[in-house]
Amino acid sequence: MGSEVVILPIVFGVIFGIFYLYISARNRERLALIEKGADASIFYSKERRVTPVWKVIVINLALLAMGIGLGIFIAAFFSQVLGLDEDVAYPGTIFFMAGAGLLSGFFITKKLNREA
Repeated sequence: MGSEVVILPIVFGVIFGIFYLYISARNRERLALIEKGADASIFYSKERRVTPVWKVIVINLALLAMGIGLGIFIAAFFSQVLGLDEDVAYPGTIFFMAGAGLLSGFFITKKLNREA
């Protein structure tokens, strides 16, 4: 019973710590550049074209769902036809194919960033 009470503050503390470190490191980096005489406009340049975030999320979620579906299908094949134990076949192939889907999503996103 007591462990549930402890885990929630730890999770929120980790999330806060990550955001705090990100913002403080960015602030220190910008201050160092300004001290060296760099122009502040480099922080807000519009030259860099990036693929919109919603496209990246949609591509990765679609490939993740396809990977999970394909993993279930292959696991059923392994357990029914090849006689592999279901406790091994299902988690292994689902995680493997989901990872393969996310990896292919990474490469597709990288290709989209080059084209944009």
